[in-house]
Amino acid sequence: MTTEILPERRSPVNAFWRFWLAANVSNIGSTMTVVALPLVALTVLHASVLQVTLLATAGSLPWLVLGLPAGVLVQRFPLRNLQVLLDLVRTVAIGSIPVAWWLEQLTYGQLLAAAAVAGSATVLFDIGNSTFLPAVVDKKELSARNSWISGAEAVTQTGGPSVSGVLVQLMGPVGVLMIDAASYLVSAALLRTLPERRPEVGSQTKFLQLLKEGWSFVVRHPVMLPCMLWATTVNFVNAALFALTPLYLVKEANVSATVVGIVIAMDGLGALIGSGLATRLARRLGTARVIIVMGFFSGTLALMIPLTTMLGNIYFYALGFSGFSFGVVIGSIMTRTHRQTESPPELLSRVMATVRFVSWGATPVGAAVGGLLAVWLGLRPALWLVCGGALLAPLVLLFSPVRLRRNLAEPQEG
Repeated sequence: MTTEILPERRSPVNAFWRFWLAANVSNIGSTMTVVALPLVALTVLHASVLQVTLLATAGSLPWLVLGLPAGVLVQRFPLRNLQVLLDLVRTVAIGSIPVAWWLEQLTYGQLLAAAAVAGSATVLFDIGNSTFLPAVVDKKELSARNSWISGAEAVTQTGGPSVSGVLVQLMGPVGVLMIDAASYLVSAALLRTLPERRPEVGSQTKFLQLLKEGWSFVVRHPVMLPCMLWATTVNFVNAALFALTPLYLVKEANVSATVVGIVIAMDGLGALIGSGLATRLARRLGTARVIIVMGFFSGTLALMIPLTTMLGNIYFYALGFSGFSFGVVIGSIMTRTHRQTESPPELLSRVMATVRFVSWGATPVGAAVGGLLAVWLGLRPALWLVCGGALLAPLVLLFSPVRLRRNLAEPQEG
């Protein structure tokens, strides 16, 4: 199987920066929606605790449905055109909410549907993006480029929720969703300028056989399998934490939407610091060891989160939130770069899809479990359990062959 780039790869650097800019424009809108969408449910439709957490579940559930076949689907369609189409789908899905609200027809069911449709489009979009980067960047530059991508995501995660919290006060949560819808349009326009990439899959190769090849490569790999389990644990905890955060801060700590946005932005601040230090720390500790060491460090900081009880000690939540994100983004950069460099080119999209199917498939489960724990035990006990779970991720690697390696791509020591 070969991969064709049309037209010729004449300016990979410029292609990367256009790709980078498109991703960040849409990410800014999406991070605003992280704050705005649950607030629409809470303040406009007066949804219950369970309904708000189910909303988070609906947005991530498509990873369980589409995550695995996404790798094959991405190989069967022109990548640039597919990404543009998916951006337009997300525009319609999110944009339908302000329209329905203006017509006084907005329902909780529509919120669920919009979250599910936008989430489905995002699954395919993200798998496509993960296979585009190695096509225009040399292997030796992948770690640095992934750091750029993670750093930019961190900036948007920092600025987006903060700005969203302010904008919610000025124009309401429904108005903020209009900005997200517009951001997808801008992203589509930028992606339209990229060279087309048409992966070629032989028509004689069956769909299920292609799925099996990608799955088998990952589950038999001595490093990628434990790293996938690490990512699955991280995403489960992170989804539960994000599902509980707006609820806990509004109902237990009694803070405003602006404060909610600022606190959620601390996730991006921690990721920004982590992405900036990831390469340096990996050179000193090794790409395998740095994930384990920083995992225990960030998991310990996450235990500060439930210490927040009111506005006066909100700094516990902010520090714990940013600290957890700090360790997660370092691990994400290391494991993503390893998959991109160690996977055969013809398997890359399916390897990425397999890992994300399993790891991101944990997000709807985590969000649902977080909500159920809040209903059964109360918000604060549920938050304590979720934050304690942050220490499970590095334990996964500590009890795997990864602990015997200094670097992920090197033979085990001893």
